[in-house]
Amino acid sequence: MEDIWFATVSPKDYTFHADAVMLRRRVLAPYRAGGQPKGWVEQENQKLRDTCPSNFWDDITVPYWSMPENTDHPAQKPEKLCARLILASSSPGDLILDPFAGAGTCAVVAKKLGRSFLCVEREEAYCALAQKRLETAGDNPAIQGYTDGVFWERNTLALQKKR
Repeated sequence: MEDIWFATVSPKDYTFHADAVMLRRRVLAPYRAGGQPKGWVEQENQKLRDTCPSNFWDDITVPYWSMPENTDHPAQKPEKLCARLILASSSPGDLILDPFAGAGTCAVVAKKLGRSFLCVEREEAYCALAQKRLETAGDNPAIQGYTDGVFWERNTLALQKKR
């Protein structure tokens, strides 16, 4: 578990797009108003609701060996995590700064989401990993767990593939 802080110099002039980081969840206890579903839709025989993320993100997994984004970096961050942070705190065309780039996950996600990026990394081997990933990022713009402009909770991969 790691903390993520959102800070701004100005209480009035900042970017935070809560609508860009909605989380699609299964509805366990659906309710109705006037006989109609309230806040949920039925898709693929499942009841689903788009919600704002809470302050505890338990839908993100560490990249494991079979995921295309996995590298040899010992502390690689998941693309889904970087996507949520970038979408919430920037707009298309904005510049993303990653002063500790590691395997380049933030840069790769920034490229996939139409942002400019600037990365700094002192380890040559990790720079090479990042460069290789950036070269192929345009070939596969997919981000694990993010489809159709919405983030999906864990274990809904079958629903994502049907879309």
